Amino acid sequence: MEQNKPQTEQDLTQQAAVRRQKLADLRAAGHDPFVITKYPQDAYSADLKAEFADLPAEAETGKIVTLAGRMMSKRVMGKASFAHLRDQKGDIQIFVKRDLLGDEAYAAFKKLDIGDIIGCRGEVFRTKMGEISVRVNELTLLSKSLLPLPEKFHGLTDREARYRQRYVDLIVNPDVKQTFIKRSAILRELRSFLDGKGFLEVETPILTPFEIGASARPFLTHHNTLDMDMVLRIETELYLKRLIVGGMDRVYEVGRIFRNEGMDPKHNPEFTTIELYQAYTDYHGMMDLVEEMMKTVAQKVCGSLQITYQGKDIDLSHWERMTMTEAVKKYSGVDFDAVQSDEEAIALAKEHHVELPEIPTKGAILAEFFDAFVEENLIQPTFIYDYPVEVSPLAKRKPGNPAITERFEYFINATEFGNAFSELNDPIDQKGRFERQVAERKQIDPASKAQVDYDYVTALEYGLPPTGGLGFGVDRLVMLLTDSASIRDVLLFPTMKPIDQ
Repeated sequence: MEQNKPQTEQDLTQQAAVRRQKLADLRAAGHDPFVITKYPQDAYSADLKAEFADLPAEAETGKIVTLAGRMMSKRVMGKASFAHLRDQKGDIQIFVKRDLLGDEAYAAFKKLDIGDIIGCRGEVFRTKMGEISVRVNELTLLSKSLLPLPEKFHGLTDREARYRQRYVDLIVNPDVKQTFIKRSAILRELRSFLDGKGFLEVETPILTPFEIGASARPFLTHHNTLDMDMVLRIETELYLKRLIVGGMDRVYEVGRIFRNEGMDPKHNPEFTTIELYQAYTDYHGMMDLVEEMMKTVAQKVCGSLQITYQGKDIDLSHWERMTMTEAVKKYSGVDFDAVQSDEEAIALAKEHHVELPEIPTKGAILAEFFDAFVEENLIQPTFIYDYPVEVSPLAKRKPGNPAITERFEYFINATEFGNAFSELNDPIDQKGRFERQVAERKQIDPASKAQVDYDYVTALEYGLPPTGGLGFGVDRLVMLLTDSASIRDVLLFPTMKPIDQ
């Protein structure tokens, strides 16, 4: 791949060649920056600005600090110069004067390049122009930057380069770093919320022994020692529910999931979910949990339940609840409660120009109507519940209506954010649904290697208590709370097509 080829001298720009010559000169003079192993950093930019926020112009503090970071600007003015140093917490100005630093060290400073990593020691003060700064009396080059930073790395035309070279993106676009700081805060608050509710965080296998019958396509691999094909997991559900069988009544996993499918602004082949299971509750209990969790996390991370996403005002303080049948009737005018047969549903689909599913049953067609007429209208937070059994192989049937399951999904800005069930705990029903699902998968794709997870059925035979389960995408939640348009904006290293393809 082109991005993995080593650079040659012919590939280097003139600026890069000059920087390499500077490094060669430093090494020849016995000042190789790459041999330095540590530096006694004891202060950070944002902390100093906060500490001396009320310091008047031209005032001294007497505080001596040692800073380290990347030099982002440099303005040489004869015997005195200004530069900006960027550390972990932001930028701060440094004032470099020949009389303080000494002739040799000042001459060395003037040869430094934007992007070089430096350490410096000096007194904090406020300049005449009112900027908190550090008057430097010691300065050390800690690492030489051999490539110049791009001047305009944030434009839309450079979006692909930003994703491929996230390290450069983070250097030159501080707002990008803030997105990932916020992502970390969101995960921390999610864990804190669930831990506070008595859930136990666990880890389950990423490599699984076979492809289950679910519709998602897995990535396939091979275990050499066992000489067996394996797959990267497409969900964490079945292992987690085994733990509920084992008596761990509240569990959750922050899990990396892999699906060998398409890519778009909402989908990446590997992504992060949280799945959680709670014994002795149902899907209504899960709805209450989701609403409380979303409100808690948004308030703590964003400071408000009223947020803006891509120009739309979203009110997380109010959540609507509708059955799928009610929602389809509201937005399409078709009442599926009045539909008596698969044939009648097929006729309605043709009449309303709704795509027929591969196995056109009433329930599956109801789901297609939802996709065609409803989802795009669900801008404000909405729970859609009571899904047809055909599209819910792991959910418990609704008492009195076996064609419907106790399942919900929740939507914000016309996007599905999570999926939850009253979990199916009847092993006989589960075995039948698994077998039908695998048969349908093989009917659609005769080459499919999908299998029934009979060990999970065995687990159910030991007894799964009434259980509510929930799975939701962490990346989409981060997109929402950081106002990011694409999933690639909230993944540090999204999957990318090689440059030479």
